[in-house]
Amino acid sequence: MNDSGLVGHCLELLSPLGRTSSRRMFGGRALYIDDLCMALIFGDALYLKVNDDSRATFERAGCRPFIYETRDGDHQSLNYYTAPDEAMESPAEMIPWARRALAAAVAARAKAPRKKAAAAKEPAKKSPAKKVGARKVAEPKAPARKTVASKAAAGRPVAKKTARP
Repeated sequence: MNDSGLVGHCLELLSPLGRTSSRRMFGGRALYIDDLCMALIFGDALYLKVNDDSRATFERAGCRPFIYETRDGDHQSLNYYTAPDEAMESPAEMIPWARRALAAAVAARAKAPRKKAAAAKEPAKKSPAKKVGARKVAEPKAPARKTVASKAAAGRPVAKKTARP
């Protein structure tokens, strides 16, 4: 199955849980349900989000963790595990696994510090007043009138008004 076919298939499997979408992410795809990232696609595998409550269930089912190699050659893992093979066959088989992943994503969002919400609760800080220096303020000059005499003195041709019949 090609990449776009796999993404479409996975979005279809997850669709019973809400509005699905995907975005590119680090050479793979992030899958969202109602704007909450809960799965990744890298290579030809779907990885579902896990937490401490669901990790053991994924491990018992024989799912593999998402592991990547850093620039230093170290191996790092994220809180994502492959979906079981049987869950990849039908939405009915995927729903319990997707619910676990969605619950892990909701819990992770609840733990994450909220920058916008925290800023909204704090009173607005006033910026310190700027000091105005004792500079002399120039008086605005009145615009100069252009007259026919000034144009002629500048050596420019003067347009003559002609009466229209």
